Amino acid sequence: MISLTSLWLPILVSSVFVFIASSIIHVLLNYHGNDFAKLPGEEQAMDALRALNIPPGDYVMPYAGSMKAMGSQEYIDKANKGPVAFMVVGPNGPAKMTGSLTQWFAYSIIVGIIAAYVASRALGASGDYLDVFRFVGVTAFCCYVVAGWQNSIWYKMKWSSTIKNTFDGLVYALLTAGAFGWLWPS
Repeated sequence: MISLTSLWLPILVSSVFVFIASSIIHVLLNYHGNDFAKLPGEEQAMDALRALNIPPGDYVMPYAGSMKAMGSQEYIDKANKGPVAFMVVGPNGPAKMTGSLTQWFAYSIIVGIIAAYVASRALGASGDYLDVFRFVGVTAFCCYVVAGWQNSIWYKMKWSSTIKNTFDGLVYALLTAGAFGWLWPS
């Protein structure tokens, strides 16, 4: 069996590769530019929401509070009247990317650690490039992609955005798998 500490280099290198690839995807290629649309009546909606002084958090409207309440006529009437929305409210001010980028890099390291764990337990030190690539690639794909599908299932995120995120995750998984296959200790 191979130790996780002996896989620190592929974990770190794969995280750097993923970070660079995600920067290229989001800054240069920018095919995610239409994932979100401008809200009709944005100014009026912002003015109305600003007056409510909503703290940062995740919200749904109409809000039922329980499965039983979702069956009530009051809830059904509100849902039929609309709008139905899943909403994330962030802190006021321009988006600060440093914290998000730091968290993204840390997340990529965690994905690398999980992939390293799975591959090291399945293969040990005798793993050849294709075996390492396969175990790490599938594990990284599941980490980067599969959990995101539920956002379209439950929170009605556009499937086109989810498909683009799936493609991104496939790229990240392939880069992670390649780095591990290349740097796997022999």
